[in-house]
Amino acid sequence: MKIVEAHGLGLRTRRGWVYRDVDLTAEAGELHVVTGPPGSGRTSLLLALAGRFPHNEGTLRTRGPAALGQVAGVHEPDPALTVAEHLQERLLLLGPVPRRRRQLVPVAAVRARRAYRRDAFAAAIAGAGFTDVPLDPDVRGRDLTPQQRQVLGLVLATLSGPSLIVADDVDAGSDAPERAWLWDALARLADQGYAVVASARAVEPGARAVVHRLGDPSLPVRPDLSLPATTVPARTVAVPAQAVPTDATDPDATTDPDATADPDATADPDATADPEGAGDPADDPATPDIVDPEVNR
Repeated sequence: MKIVEAHGLGLRTRRGWVYRDVDLTAEAGELHVVTGPPGSGRTSLLLALAGRFPHNEGTLRTRGPAALGQVAGVHEPDPALTVAEHLQERLLLLGPVPRRRRQLVPVAAVRARRAYRRDAFAAAIAGAGFTDVPLDPDVRGRDLTPQQRQVLGLVLATLSGPSLIVADDVDAGSDAPERAWLWDALARLADQGYAVVASARAVEPGARAVVHRLGDPSLPVRPDLSLPATTVPARTVAVPAQAVPTDATDPDATTDPDATADPDATADPDATADPEGAGDPADDPATPDIVDPEVNR
């Protein structure tokens, strides 16, 4: 049974693509893993598959409810509550499974929700199939290790009896034995009939998972904060030719030393090299404007 069908799924904002061209079909009993570099949109894609985040490209079809595991900044343990209190609170909020929905909820989840008043922790752990879980019921949320936070998120997700479970960054902050245990736990959830989609930096060798690789996001390149170097093109100044006097043949006009060797007329620096006049790029229509990148950000 297909739980999630995504074809050409993408999200584009004014800053560019968050994720794009995602094709993912997850059936009940399958484990899928989304990998990619930081900023490739893994978390946003998982939330979109669970119906918690938008998309504006492609198509997405889901069957049945979805539940979140550990998603940093979105679904995390309460720092002040113990593990047992987290489970008891969730079971109290969910309440007993309505009779009309019991055939749609896994038997283990139904039993856990019936036993919330007696032993919520044991019932929830058994319902998730994590009897070997490295989790102390008396540890508070702020003291949980990264692995324990992932385990608690998965256990809480199973209590609602979803069709799809998503968990983000399942390998973050864990060592090799902890990662091996988590990949095995995800596979066990899939074996129970859940469709499981997780994200990770990499998949452990030997993990039974369908891997989807996201590329780098196509965000626009951020302009340099410093002003770009602008080359002002050389200017060619046309100097009009001096008119030849009508009496050019007059020897007195051509041999007058005062007319040809006047240093004040030919060597005036203010007339020939005025930096405020001919060299001002602001008066030149061919000079490109220098655009401050901070204005256009």
